[in-house]
Amino acid sequence: MSFEFPLPDVGEGLTEADIVAWKVAPGDTVTVNQILVEIETAKSLVELPSPQAGTVGALLVEEGQTIEVGTPIIRFGGDDSNAEEAPAPAGAPAPGSAEKSTDASGDADGGATLVGYGAKESSSKRRPRKGAPVPAPAASVAPAASVAPAAEAAAPAPATAPAAQAQSASAAQSQSASAPASPSKPLAKPPVRKLAKDLGVDLSQVTPTGPRGDVTRDDVHAAANQTAAPTSGATAPAAASASDQGALEERIPFKGVTKMMAKAMVDSAFTMPHVTEFLDVDVTETMAMVRRLKSTKFLGEDVKVSPLLIVAKAVAWAVGRNPRINSCLSGDEIVVKKYVNLGIAAATPRGLIVPNIKNAQAMGLGELAQGIQDLTALARSGKTPPADQAGGTITITNVGVFGVDAGTPIINPGEAAILAFGQVRKKPWVVDDEIVPREITTLSVSADHRVVDGEIISKFLADVGRGLEDPTLMLA
Repeated sequence: MSFEFPLPDVGEGLTEADIVAWKVAPGDTVTVNQILVEIETAKSLVELPSPQAGTVGALLVEEGQTIEVGTPIIRFGGDDSNAEEAPAPAGAPAPGSAEKSTDASGDADGGATLVGYGAKESSSKRRPRKGAPVPAPAASVAPAASVAPAAEAAAPAPATAPAAQAQSASAAQSQSASAPASPSKPLAKPPVRKLAKDLGVDLSQVTPTGPRGDVTRDDVHAAANQTAAPTSGATAPAAASASDQGALEERIPFKGVTKMMAKAMVDSAFTMPHVTEFLDVDVTETMAMVRRLKSTKFLGEDVKVSPLLIVAKAVAWAVGRNPRINSCLSGDEIVVKKYVNLGIAAATPRGLIVPNIKNAQAMGLGELAQGIQDLTALARSGKTPPADQAGGTITITNVGVFGVDAGTPIINPGEAAILAFGQVRKKPWVVDDEIVPREITTLSVSADHRVVDGEIISKFLADVGRGLEDPTLMLA
């Protein structure tokens, strides 16, 4: 008995994921809900638990491969690889097909299935790859020794042909019968195809050595090395130059979070008319407040206090005074939201994500500080769930942590505005007609000019500035 577990939709209609790291190996005994594999979606890293207890028969997908939802990724129980590699004759049932169908439907020995992770009745059969050749009849993959006699009997040499010619024809016919048909498109897994593309290798010219006649990474590297080898003294300098240039380049896969964020930013930039305003703010009082909160541990021993906390509080406060800034366009309506799901743009090793703190307008400083701290820690771990990235209403991007003064940020899709918080610097500032050193930052707000006009943007930005100049105003 065997059972294949397909890649589930882990949330919000995602259609594909990358296999990052397997946590089990063939032969391992696993229990229900034991972590099988870590995958990367367009939004986060996710650990998939086992839908049943049993023994791992085979891992069906390699690490680094991108696959669609519904693709079988692991087999429990018996190894049916022989049945897949050598198809049964036409009309005969595939070995183990009855068992797989029964297990997938949840009957017999399929094991306990997690809610939402159960395989569909038809999921035990792999979907054919696009362009993959139709499996040849059984006779075409039978050993040459068994095919040759049949070929010779079926096509005897003409009586007038010499014996040597008859033997040659018979051998050629035997070889033709024993060799699988050449596919119109070389068999290769997506990572191998990408490698071939990066190295400029034509897969149709590569001799495959994989177990199913597929092209492997080693095959691609061998072909690339053969192509790079100079065939004459005239081509050697050019080949060496290309090789040296390639060694100085880094190729980063454009997928996952990076690809998703790129699409979101393009959609935002080319569907919303962005307008950006700037304001220099004296945040001396805010910085003094941050230092007091840090020294007194007033918000808690383990709570991290930073200027971003006061900026977040100021944004939520200013939204309350200018609710139109916290809106979005939905068809023929402008939806003004009376709650603040405050997005914090986070740079992570996997790329830029924007998780948000739900109902930030109702939080005190301590709760808001804890929310920012938890959100940031989860984002850095790469395990922010999709729900934490959905439903944002307005966003802060803290470019100051990188030593940047200001910018023109792109609005997060589904929102109407984003505020960039620049670096805090000591600068000469006029106070009561005297020039004194003060701690200054630059705020910049980009907004969707379809939803808000210059008056709303300006009032919102001015209120954020006032809250940072004098934090006591936010207590009113």
